[in-house]
Amino acid sequence: MNSRILPLVAFFALVALLVVGLKISDKKTNIPSPLINKPVPEFDLPVLAQPGQRMTQESLLGKPYLVNFWGSWCPTCRAEHPVVNQLAKLNALYIVGMNFRDEEPNAVAWLNRWGDPYNVSLVDHDGRVSIDFGVYAAPETFLVDPSGTIVFKHLGQLTWDVVEKEILPRVESMESES
Repeated sequence: MNSRILPLVAFFALVALLVVGLKISDKKTNIPSPLINKPVPEFDLPVLAQPGQRMTQESLLGKPYLVNFWGSWCPTCRAEHPVVNQLAKLNALYIVGMNFRDEEPNAVAWLNRWGDPYNVSLVDHDGRVSIDFGVYAAPETFLVDPSGTIVFKHLGQLTWDVVEKEILPRVESMESES
């Protein structure tokens, strides 16, 4: 009898571990950022495919903008890209692509293939700026107000639901305050 019960107990124990693991993984997009309500980290980065051009966080002051960390090597970035393209078509805010830990030719080819929704794409080749932003893994998205303060962070794939419920209402609120 014990020889029949033991596999059954082991099976239910594995199912319980799987359920607990799935509940924990659902919370990964709710990791709070210590940067909320703090200034954007300083950066001075090259502009993708524009040799000699650089941009700093100061050059983005005065308008709300979205910073979207992505890489051509990132399958989840590919999955979220249609949402970023759709958001760009609204012209609701300036969108900064933060291409990180990528090879420039791969990044340019990726944008040419899937569309370039970014007003500007910056190159964080060594990932130092992504570390300053506290990026866990691509993709991650930050909404920044006109004064350069981070007001929202989304970890993982951006969805249209997040755009409609989190990003656009905040942008509209910023515009009504000015």
